[in-house]
Amino acid sequence: MRATSPEVAPVVATPDEDAATGNTSGYRLDLDGLRGVAIALVAIFHVWFGRVSGGVDVFLTLSGYFFVASLLKHVLATQPASVSWGRAINPWPRFWRLVRRLLPALLLVLAFIALMVALVMPTTRWGPLGAELQASALYYQNWYLAFESQDYAAADSANSPMQHLWSMSMQGQFFLLTLLCALALGGLLRALSRVFAVLARPSVVRGIVGFSLLAVAVVSFAWANYRHGINQPFTYYDTVARLWEPLAGGLLAVWLPRVPMQAWLRNLMGLVALGLIVTCGWWIAGVQEYPAAWALVPVGATLLLIWSGAPATAPAATGPAAVSRGLALPQLVWLGSIAYALYLWHWPLLIFYMAWRYQDDVSWLEGTGILAVSVLIAWLTTKYVEAPLRAGSARRKPGFQNSRAWRLSLVAVLLVTTVTAGAAAVTWQRDAANATLDTAHLDPRLYPGARAFLDGAPVPKVTPQPSPDVVDQDWPITSYDSIISGWKDPSIKVGVYGDPNATRTIALVGGSHAEQWITALDDIGKRNNFRVTTYLKVGCALTTEHVFTWFGQKYYQCNDWSRRVMERLAEDNPDYVFTTSTRPPEGGQKGDRVPKDYREIFAQFRDRDQKVIAIRDNPWSTGKLKPPECLASGRKPEVCGVSREQALAPTDPAQEIAGEFPNMSFLDYSDAFCDDEYCPAVVGNVLVWHDYHHLSATFVRSLIPAMEADLKEITGWW
Repeated sequence: MRATSPEVAPVVATPDEDAATGNTSGYRLDLDGLRGVAIALVAIFHVWFGRVSGGVDVFLTLSGYFFVASLLKHVLATQPASVSWGRAINPWPRFWRLVRRLLPALLLVLAFIALMVALVMPTTRWGPLGAELQASALYYQNWYLAFESQDYAAADSANSPMQHLWSMSMQGQFFLLTLLCALALGGLLRALSRVFAVLARPSVVRGIVGFSLLAVAVVSFAWANYRHGINQPFTYYDTVARLWEPLAGGLLAVWLPRVPMQAWLRNLMGLVALGLIVTCGWWIAGVQEYPAAWALVPVGATLLLIWSGAPATAPAATGPAAVSRGLALPQLVWLGSIAYALYLWHWPLLIFYMAWRYQDDVSWLEGTGILAVSVLIAWLTTKYVEAPLRAGSARRKPGFQNSRAWRLSLVAVLLVTTVTAGAAAVTWQRDAANATLDTAHLDPRLYPGARAFLDGAPVPKVTPQPSPDVVDQDWPITSYDSIISGWKDPSIKVGVYGDPNATRTIALVGGSHAEQWITALDDIGKRNNFRVTTYLKVGCALTTEHVFTWFGQKYYQCNDWSRRVMERLAEDNPDYVFTTSTRPPEGGQKGDRVPKDYREIFAQFRDRDQKVIAIRDNPWSTGKLKPPECLASGRKPEVCGVSREQALAPTDPAQEIAGEFPNMSFLDYSDAFCDDEYCPAVVGNVLVWHDYHHLSATFVRSLIPAMEADLKEITGWW
């Protein structure tokens, strides 16, 4: 299993969600069973297959169906001729019931997560995870992750034990917005009904509510599809883009078709719908495709199951359809009853186990154990935490867990653990914000960095720098100056560094792996009187036909940007172009390579007689943790990097094509990063990477002597 974005939480709308509006046969056990199927799909796909299943949309659709049905039922429960909106849509009892239903288990899980973060996670992650604790508790985790997905510095963050709680935030926002809109609509209709009596009729009320939901759902669906092609990672977490899914369930609650059908047809519809839900996780890449049009498959299948199993579709004197009877099996109903707690627990247990074991996946045996523990804890949480605090005093059942003493004890424990976890989250965020980076003037005798491998410089026993807690701030100056185009920014930003008044120019061109060399080029240019101009875009090495795929999206902007930058370089005509010559291994292969697109770019430079300095890319680490996180967890540098054989070819692959490009000079500093067998996380008391694959600016600074000598030989400028 390789963890991916987790699915939405199986929230049960309210504890009294008896039959939806239009149903007269009582509680729908088959829908509880459908919850059981959905949570099983979610957990199994997460643990063993690293994919999202159709369970995501099942839960959203069911939540909307039950919640809207419950609201509408209370509205229409009064006398038809005198609907009392003020009494029917009083939001406070419902809001309080939602709080009792959702918060106890969530707060318990967040307290557990805070404890495990302190025990298991490296200190480098405490600050970001503290921010997620706060976002999850206050129900804006989806927006936090949406904006983090746009942050290049955070784009390769490891899976968070709270990543799945974005869905809780989205559903909480849906419940609150629906309540407020119902209150506003009710107040308006109550006022207008004094003038237009027809507005008090249940059929008219149902129509107004239905068309209002339909309008919002259509806008949401259109927005999801429009934004899908523009910024799908952000859209995945966007509440506006997700609203259409629960609203689809709400629309069925308002307009459940009363069309009696033969048993064989109901069974066929149910089987097809259940089959789509169970299998769509295999043939729909949910992380890349939801919440756009492909989500219609599990959403539509859920609506079909709700409708085909409804008493309104059954002829007189006939029982439930076969699929409905199957879904109402006690085992599935029981699993559905703990679905909310099971969703909350299984993901953090999985993430913490893998972090503890330094693993990227789990075996079948390990996965079975995680699921078994998750089910047990979910049952205990449901029985001894959720149920006692959810039930009102009039609904208490026998058992010590329903006693007043137990309930008061639970509240006290939750308050203490919540305050403690909250204090930890605030402290972690404060410490992260106050952490400072100051490595620009390290003593080279104590911190030789690259010279330890290149020149055999002695390495004293001192604490390596930068600290793993702050090395994530050790980016090139162009990133802090914003002289690099972002993911969606098509502009060509030209920065000027080195000696801005010099007449000789080196143009630094490409993506972030070219950008990281500005630290050395800027310093060398200032001291040797040449200017450095930058043409940079994140994730965008110069390319011709190949389309990069980042975070599940095709990066077509890179191809257009590369074409325009090549035209601009022909016009600006710098003395040298400085860029990268290799790419890391891909597709399970070993060793770096020179892609076909690079050779085509190099050929363009050759054909217009433009001089190029091409540098071999640094090794990329491949471990479960980023090297700084690995170091922060107490492991040694010798196991926090990557094997040389995995990251680098035996010799620089660019040398194989050097004869074709007499206009080019090739640099290779592989021996500065690696010994004969391994590329460690720390070289010469300096941290090599600030994430998985970008060099720390401090380490690049230690390469200045070697690079300065090579540039002097290549250019002859000093």
